[in-house]
Amino acid sequence: MKAEPSWRKPAGIFAILGLILVWGVLVASMAGAVGRWPVLVQAIFYLIAGIAWILPLKPLLRWMETGHFRA
Repeated sequence: MKAEPSWRKPAGIFAILGLILVWGVLVASMAGAVGRWPVLVQAIFYLIAGIAWILPLKPLLRWMETGHFRA
């Protein structure tokens, strides 16, 4: 167990919050165009958009823990 906390954890938290902010703004900016799509297609788009932001978290969380992006 480490005696001192790593600076990577606070930096990673800010990176995660930034990722969520950027992703939310990106998806919200598309709302006008997506709103003209059929409801079922909108639902599929928002379902995928709601899950897709999680993909970059695995390497980021690994970096926060180990200092390396890859295993």
